[in-house]
Amino acid sequence: MKHQRFFLAASLSLAMLTLGCASVGNETLRSESEGTISQKMVEGKTSKAEVRKMFGSPMKTTFTDGGLEIWTYEFSKVSADAVSYIPIVSMFGGSSSGTKKELVVMYDEQGLVKRYAMSESDVKHKTGMFNN
Repeated sequence: MKHQRFFLAASLSLAMLTLGCASVGNETLRSESEGTISQKMVEGKTSKAEVRKMFGSPMKTTFTDGGLEIWTYEFSKVSADAVSYIPIVSMFGGSSSGTKKELVVMYDEQGLVKRYAMSESDVKHKTGMFNN
């Protein structure tokens, strides 16, 4: 009986730890920053094929009014905040926080990088009955 309780407690603790962190989006952006992107991408020289080779397919493709193509890449990494681990309290209001990275690349008519922007921002997501 004592071993069963220990096993159950250890299993629940492990489950909570693995569920506490999550990442979503393009994993290649995980280690990127404005500085590393500027070393890899040169306006007027880097092609669509080179960008696709570095970062894969974009999460979203849009076009300007003038017909220029824009690729968007995103990556988010969040972790559950401490209050989310308190059993009853988390039902009423939990939260997670982390960072979101976004790379936006605009191409010219020849398929070369015309402009790009890399941004990183803090994100916070709230859950529960009192946070909706």
